[in-house]
Amino acid sequence: MNQRPLPLNTVPSLRSDESDSFIDLNRLTAIALRRSRVVAASVIACFLLGSIYLLFATPLYTSETQILLDDNLSKYAEETPSPQSAQQADTQIASAVEILKSGELALHVTDAEKLGDNETVLNPPQSLMSKVKSAIRSAVGLFVSRPEISEEAMRNGRRETAAAYIQQGLTVERVSRSSVVSLSYKSTDPRLAATITRAYANAYLTDQLNANFDATERASVWLQERLTDLRQRAQAASLEAEKFKADNGLTSTRGELMSEQQLSDLNSQLIVAQADSASASARYNQFKSILDQGAENAVNNATISSNQTDNSVIQDLRTRYLAVSKREQVITQNFSADHPQAVALRAEKSELAGQIFRELQQITANYRNEFEVAKSREASLRQSIEGVVGSNSQANRSLVDLRELEQRATALKTLYESYLGRYEEAAQQRSFPIAKARIISEAGVPISPSSPKKTMVLALSIVLGFMLGAVIAGLQEFRERFFRLEEDVRSVLGHKSLGYLPLIGKKTDTLWHKTRGRFAKAEPEQADIEADADIPLTRMTRIAVDAPRSAFAETLRNAKLASDVILQGRPNRVIGVVSALPGEGKSTIAANFAGLLAASGKRTLLIDADLRNPAISKMISPAPKTGLVEAVLGEEEWTTALRVDPQTRLAILPIAPREHLYHTNELLASQGMETLIANARKTFDYVIVDLAPLAPVIDAKAFSPFADGFLMVIEWGKTPSRLVRDVLQSDPQFNAKILGVMLNKTDMDELGKYSDFGAAEKYRRSYESYYIEQPLKPAAR
Repeated sequence: MNQRPLPLNTVPSLRSDESDSFIDLNRLTAIALRRSRVVAASVIACFLLGSIYLLFATPLYTSETQILLDDNLSKYAEETPSPQSAQQADTQIASAVEILKSGELALHVTDAEKLGDNETVLNPPQSLMSKVKSAIRSAVGLFVSRPEISEEAMRNGRRETAAAYIQQGLTVERVSRSSVVSLSYKSTDPRLAATITRAYANAYLTDQLNANFDATERASVWLQERLTDLRQRAQAASLEAEKFKADNGLTSTRGELMSEQQLSDLNSQLIVAQADSASASARYNQFKSILDQGAENAVNNATISSNQTDNSVIQDLRTRYLAVSKREQVITQNFSADHPQAVALRAEKSELAGQIFRELQQITANYRNEFEVAKSREASLRQSIEGVVGSNSQANRSLVDLRELEQRATALKTLYESYLGRYEEAAQQRSFPIAKARIISEAGVPISPSSPKKTMVLALSIVLGFMLGAVIAGLQEFRERFFRLEEDVRSVLGHKSLGYLPLIGKKTDTLWHKTRGRFAKAEPEQADIEADADIPLTRMTRIAVDAPRSAFAETLRNAKLASDVILQGRPNRVIGVVSALPGEGKSTIAANFAGLLAASGKRTLLIDADLRNPAISKMISPAPKTGLVEAVLGEEEWTTALRVDPQTRLAILPIAPREHLYHTNELLASQGMETLIANARKTFDYVIVDLAPLAPVIDAKAFSPFADGFLMVIEWGKTPSRLVRDVLQSDPQFNAKILGVMLNKTDMDELGKYSDFGAAEKYRRSYESYYIEQPLKPAAR
């Protein structure tokens, strides 16, 4: 009876509400609404925990003071300090913060305020964990012998313990980017907090004064020792330099050695002698060049400056010579060269030229003598300089050592004067007890506890509650892998969704809450419609019949319509009802679907074919003695095993209790089953077969060739979507025969929370007027 698979797996995934935006606000809103109870529970829980904490927490009081670090406070006692860079200022403030946090300052405060005997400091309130540790430590101490401790050691121990405790309660920090340091202390006693804060501020100022005084005192002592040493060393160096000068004859005047002065004078004289020699040489060479031209040329061509010599004789002779020459020229021009007067004049001119030449020879001889004298003086000066330089070279070598000794003596003297100035400055600063800090905000007694802050704790508890609830809700959403909407059926399985079957028995369910009659009296414990043995078969199989205007019946009518449309042309139809897992309500759905068909006037047969767990047969009272197995095996006629409902005329073929029933899949795929289904088709319009779940066994797949189609029942919010998809995709032929999917046990109140805005699930409550059923009359027996 193999039939062609129906093309039922062509339903596309209709996700028309996909958001193209990066954040799907509709989905986030839906998640927030459906997880609002988790978030609210988390907020309430965290709020209660915060309230409990505030109820049992020990209040702490904080006293605060502020200290300004200001170098200008000591500007009258010190020299003008160089301006500090930002990094140096930050380093100074950070150092002040660490000093305030130091254990040494804590010990000073402990001693000043006698906190070693203060029980509030030594025994602060402990947390529960600390109390447990103390109890364990005390219990262990009972079995461990301790050495005896002296009273002085106990006192020191209490002192150090108190200092450690006040260090824990102390908070020191810089105020913004200023030079102000904020100092605060927390304690359960407000007066004690103020006292310790003031003591800390005073201890810091005192520590600064003591530190300055001690540093100055130590510097003064060290400087004094250094001054004594430097004074002795400077004197010794000066004496050594003078002794070396005397031993090497390094006599000096006006800061210079005498040999150096003598050499300087000789050099000056040599320069002058060189100049005189050059001048005499020039004059001598000039006159010698005139003489070398001859007597007549010397008279005519020589030019003698009046500054060079006393040449009045030569000038007179030259004047006479020029006058005679002029007269000779006149007579020669007027008369002739042989004129007696012209001859006499030429003879006179010749005599005058001879006199001039002889005078020039005498002058030249004088200049030669001057040149030789100047040259001799220059040579003498050079010889003297060479002698002085030779004697001064040894003095220069000694002078190098002398200068080294003098430099050492000068350096020691300078260092001594510097240390002397610093010693005087330190001595002056020691007499000025001024600290570079002052208190700008006195510590007062707090009037209200600083912690725990009730408003902040409660607000933080609410915020943490929201965060915790969001995390839990996120985890729940992350683990959400079930069928919730019809859209999930279409997108995951690719099959048609036939609707939602409400959770029967819930108080808020539309069917049971608003339907009057016998079904309105059902208790909430009837939610599990398969496992509850107290519910009779007649009640559970007639839900759709006795409440025909309910959402439950409407979904089954939609399943009938889908079956009629898809199986059009087949007058006798065999429809199997399956589920993926046990307990999803397929048997109840099969019984109600068959009852709805029978009530509509269709000849309907309901076969309980779940041979492993025949739920329908177990609800029949009294238990049947023969049934499906006997009919398939041919032991009984199948018509004799039928049970008929007198109200709807629904025929039921149950399964009689039977032991040792193996190979159920072979029984369902046998020739006897094929014959039974063929005979049932001839008698009934609809044959509804309740089959075993698909995941545990293969019975439904074995029966698949005899069925025209299958209705898939999936429990809402419980059955994993991947499991159903994998089961159906493992057998494409079986998957092709799926007529539609129904989501059973749907919580109709929660359904709308899983859909987006505008989805049909949001308007389920507006459908209630169509689902209200009038009171029903008792069924005929």
